[in-house]
Amino acid sequence: MNTYNDKIIYQIYVKSFMDTTGNGHGDINGITRRLDYLEDLGVDYLWLTPVFVSPMNDNGYDVADYKKIDPAFGTMDDLIELISKAKEKGLGIMLDMVFNHSSTSHEWFQKALDGNQKYQDYYIFKEGKENKPPTNWISKFGGSAWSYVPQLKKYYLHLFDETQADLNWENPHLREELYDIVRFWMNKGIQGFRFDVVNLISKPEIYKDDFIGDGRRFYTDGPKVHTYLKELNEKTFGQMDDSITVGEMSSTDLENCILYSKPEEKELSMVFNFHHLKVDYEDGDKWSLKDFDFKMLKEIFDHWQTGMQENQGTMALFYNNHDQPRVVSRFGDDQNFLDKSAKMLATSIHLLRGTPYIYQGEEFGMTNANFASIEDYRDVESTNYYKILKENGVDDNKIMAILGSKSRDNGRTPMLWSPDEGRGFTMGVPWLPFAKVRGISQQEDQEKEDSIQEYYKQLIQLRKKEKAIQVGQYEMLEKNHESLFVYTRSYNQERILVLNNFYGDDVMFDLEKNHLPAYCEETYQILLTNTDGIRIQEGKILLQAYDALILKF
Repeated sequence: MNTYNDKIIYQIYVKSFMDTTGNGHGDINGITRRLDYLEDLGVDYLWLTPVFVSPMNDNGYDVADYKKIDPAFGTMDDLIELISKAKEKGLGIMLDMVFNHSSTSHEWFQKALDGNQKYQDYYIFKEGKENKPPTNWISKFGGSAWSYVPQLKKYYLHLFDETQADLNWENPHLREELYDIVRFWMNKGIQGFRFDVVNLISKPEIYKDDFIGDGRRFYTDGPKVHTYLKELNEKTFGQMDDSITVGEMSSTDLENCILYSKPEEKELSMVFNFHHLKVDYEDGDKWSLKDFDFKMLKEIFDHWQTGMQENQGTMALFYNNHDQPRVVSRFGDDQNFLDKSAKMLATSIHLLRGTPYIYQGEEFGMTNANFASIEDYRDVESTNYYKILKENGVDDNKIMAILGSKSRDNGRTPMLWSPDEGRGFTMGVPWLPFAKVRGISQQEDQEKEDSIQEYYKQLIQLRKKEKAIQVGQYEMLEKNHESLFVYTRSYNQERILVLNNFYGDDVMFDLEKNHLPAYCEETYQILLTNTDGIRIQEGKILLQAYDALILKF
């Protein structure tokens, strides 16, 4: 299994990337039209969110046919053309495989509802107890994780929306169907696969109530998940030398992620985890308002970087994706230091050990949506929790503030390619309103002398050039500092020092205290910074608001 520590992956939320038909809905041809832009940025792979046939209750993560393209995104010919033209530019395509669940509109589930036992065994149907669901588990979108089917007198499990029925990986026939889907796309020229919430596929032998949680402890990183992933690897992408895979791991732990991503285990190339994106949850509750805990953020990074390094696991490095608010609004300052904090945040993640992911729009500073009305939201999780919070008596203004901070729609607003009326995204009405911002677009950023895009290009080239960034040892410095995130990457005799000021106040970094050489131009080379050079005061480095500095020595 190859390593991908010199590669960069660009995530495209297809529905919001580029509309070529005027219907307000991004499509595959829109990606093809922007290939020159993506090639110029310097990325290596394009991860597309699901483009398969779907009723779109969860924006494509409710798949009704895994081998057909939804007409809303285009045709199979469009995808084949994209694969071909991307390959000409040295770009591989990664598809998003949703194998924990399917849409209830899928042919398999419909046959199950008709009483076909073969297809009922493709899902998890259980009888209730005393007119109640089989367990008290809570769906990740709110409410019970079970829905009742009167004609079958049984409940089916859905860890997410009720239209997303969990698949039964215990069934070897179901597994073979899924493996056949992966082989189908490999034969079309797909090089990579991202597996959605794949650590939830192995359910417990006995289904029990959870009286201390929402049920996730019984199905997260389940008893046979590693067996299933090894089988998936062996029968599909493991047969392809240049395949690249990533697993989205929900509520996981370090020990399992080492096994998921350690090359000798032959499971996946790398893993996503989300612990660092829960540091602004109040007592673990996403739907709350809380400033992010910077010390906790550093502790989580250090725990995972050190643990994966010691055990040869591989991390996917990211702050943004289609399920997260925009990091520049979340951990940066999008009002006073948009450009600087966007560059600093990129620096803090791109120099870590692993494979960086860029989510569309972050490379020119896209922010949260700033929606003022619930009518602007489309995300099923957000609209569900709007109702739940309202039923719980939360004030309307507070609900809107929470959604404004935490909704997945923050990351899903259409790309702001230009300041024009349709923002370069569409000639029609966008499926989701544009973010309520001014002065932010790819075109406007590109016209700046020191654009965020140019900074991203330099970060990408640094990873491709510097062996210490690709494979060097990671070590955190100033672990208890209240403003600085500092670490080194070391390879042979080369060392790289990465300094990030996460706040708006001036701070000093003491080289001597951290057992580093005294500063002089002969010793230190500035590889990249988001400010005007380096400031030395009494042998210490001065970092001003949201400064980032990368030094080689």
